[in-house]
Amino acid sequence: MIVNCRGLRTSRQRSDILPIIALLMLSMATGCSQSNPNQGRTSQQSPQAQEAASTPRAQSGKTKVVTTFLPIYLFTKAVAGNIADVEILVPPGTEVHEYQATPENVKAIATTNVLVKNGLGLEVFLENTVKNAQNSKLTEIDASKGIKPLNEISPVVKTTQQEKDHEHTQGNPHVWLDPVLAKQQVTNIRDGLIAADPVNKATYEANAAAYIKELESLNSEFQQTLQKTPSCTFITFHDAFPYLAKRYNLKQVAVVQIPEDQLSPTDVQNAVNAVKKYKVKALFSEPGVDNKLLVSLSKDLKLTLRPLDSLETGETDPQHYFQAMKSNLQTLQTACK
Repeated sequence: MIVNCRGLRTSRQRSDILPIIALLMLSMATGCSQSNPNQGRTSQQSPQAQEAASTPRAQSGKTKVVTTFLPIYLFTKAVAGNIADVEILVPPGTEVHEYQATPENVKAIATTNVLVKNGLGLEVFLENTVKNAQNSKLTEIDASKGIKPLNEISPVVKTTQQEKDHEHTQGNPHVWLDPVLAKQQVTNIRDGLIAADPVNKATYEANAAAYIKELESLNSEFQQTLQKTPSCTFITFHDAFPYLAKRYNLKQVAVVQIPEDQLSPTDVQNAVNAVKKYKVKALFSEPGVDNKLLVSLSKDLKLTLRPLDSLETGETDPQHYFQAMKSNLQTLQTACK
């Protein structure tokens, strides 16, 4: 089943494919040939691959780990601590659903020991990027291994026929927003790091155990708080919260897609009709999104627009996960009264 995970994300940065000229200049500057990250594997070993073969670890002597985007970085950094050098490919606040790889991404993967991804088809850009990196010593960790994805999603209400969807064929990928599933992701990352760097097994285990304990506490806090507001119904503009909703008996009843430039009277009426149809209590947007259109729409809907964080933007401190999720809990508690 195809899952639509795209909503209104107007102010997110989008990474464009670098022009061919820029790639040629980069090749001339380094004095060697480099494959285009959007093309398949070349028969000649790339300079990045040669560098990876000669430098299997970071210059610091630590295991080098590259993560895809913010939630996976937070979990990986929590497990690795200072034992490994952890980097992030997709800058926080950048639209991961449509990210286009850069030559820097190819080099990062070519010279790393471990690549950690969310999986479930979210990081579409990775396949060709990994091929172009030609790193035969690369260990890949799928943080969502063993997690059964949700294929049933809320109805998608399109207010305009021109709105383009972003689809995922492996189920909804936003598993990190469920603290219980986040525990599984941390466990997968821990096991992957131990396999790649067994010398530091004890440290990875201790760090993971401490973070998992915090996740368990967070889960308990969500349960105790949201049991007071059973079956709260809400509408969002990005299908990021079905796992969170299912875990805590909330009901994400619809994902409303509206155009990114301006609202027509028809758009407004269609959204209003959706809210009336589902009799929702809450309307959620996301931090980092241009809310002007949504604020205007919320007035027509006579609902307060509140932010619900998908954790795709924010600080790189592993504790940011708990800060953002507790803020989400407060928002849900207030909206669902």
